[in-house]
Amino acid sequence: MKKEKSGLSAGRWTGSAGFVMASAGAAVGMGNLWRFPTMVGQNGGGAFVAVYLICVCAIGIPMLIAEIAVGRHGKKNAFQSYRSVNKKWGGVGILAIFTSLVGLSYYTVLGGWILRYILQSFQGLGGDSAEFFGTFTASAPQQILFYIVYMAITLLIVMKGVARGIEKACKVMMPLLFVFLVFLAIRSCTLPGASAGIEFFLKPDFSKLTPQAWIMALGQVFFSLSIGAGAGTTYGSYLSKKENIAKDAVIIAGFDTLAALLAGLAILPAVFSVGQNPEMGPSLIFVVLPQVFGSLPGGQIFAILFFLLVLFASVTTTIAFLEVVVAFAQQSLKMSRKKASLVCAGLATLLGIPSALSFGVWEHVKVFGKTFFELADYCVSNLFLPVSAILTCIFIGWVWKSKNAVHEITNEGSIKMRLAKPWAYWVQFALPILILLILLTSIGLF
Repeated sequence: MKKEKSGLSAGRWTGSAGFVMASAGAAVGMGNLWRFPTMVGQNGGGAFVAVYLICVCAIGIPMLIAEIAVGRHGKKNAFQSYRSVNKKWGGVGILAIFTSLVGLSYYTVLGGWILRYILQSFQGLGGDSAEFFGTFTASAPQQILFYIVYMAITLLIVMKGVARGIEKACKVMMPLLFVFLVFLAIRSCTLPGASAGIEFFLKPDFSKLTPQAWIMALGQVFFSLSIGAGAGTTYGSYLSKKENIAKDAVIIAGFDTLAALLAGLAILPAVFSVGQNPEMGPSLIFVVLPQVFGSLPGGQIFAILFFLLVLFASVTTTIAFLEVVVAFAQQSLKMSRKKASLVCAGLATLLGIPSALSFGVWEHVKVFGKTFFELADYCVSNLFLPVSAILTCIFIGWVWKSKNAVHEITNEGSIKMRLAKPWAYWVQFALPILILLILLTSIGLF
């Protein structure tokens, strides 16, 4: 394995397991824990789960394969990997890098909240959780403090490098994440009245399965796997030629989907068991669930485990965001990893402070009718990610050419890919249209 001494040496995964754990960690995030379960309940339960699985296979896995292939071919950061094929297309990588920088800046706000709730869980989450949430988010000193602490955790992991930092951290956090999820799902499903939550989550209701539900499922796959943020390309650049890209992409998407399903079984039965509303969005985690924990036997342990679980899910995502930017600074700007990590984390922190204050002292400051946090989230989720993915499809199909991408994926034919031709045509012709549909829908034009 190459040592990470300079910007010219990016480091490598020690093997397929490290790559898969890190990439799955980049995919599994807080969206799996609140967004997916709520969408399932609103759109036909088990029927939506079936639609989601189809969308994972139709858009998630093909796009993961595409991004990883670009990265492994270029062996550099997102900018240089695209530019290695055609110098005019480095801008696609820049868009992905900028998307990760903005994503890191506001996602870390939620990470700071998680740290605060872990601390409070050890002290007990009694009382009015809505009042606690409002008081905490309105406190600028607390928001900034926990924001910076969380960013420092992300920074320290990335600063240690690919194998010694990111891979080692994900190999610990991802297995623990799934252990906690399984434990919480079993505990949740055995609570009195939990059957209503299980039915809400899994019982098929095809009357709710509208065309809009299909679009929402596509959007959730896109949102969950962070397609277009450069993580697949950056992490793929650290992958050896002998690794099977297609198989790894299937495993990564499988882990992400399993996490979403387990999250639904861990959260919704518990919410129903105490008669709470499961369709609360992000506040489900920070307002409703603390009330649920407070009413359960052994609720404090339940709360500590849950927020540790959310911490693992969020950290594995933010280190991916930061690594995308650090790889660019390290390789293209010729910085050392330590300097690149400090500079990029510092830049993201400055960029994210307005988002951190959007729930308190700056909550009335609006840009285009949105707070700084809402604006950052909207731009990343509704604009940057889909545009980046569309450009990636065009790049592979019409610039790099699909046959060259297939050669990379199969390592010049030494690795079998049975659906190589269908994948090539799908990425070149169908995926840009599907993703454009998501884009137009997300911005309200369709």
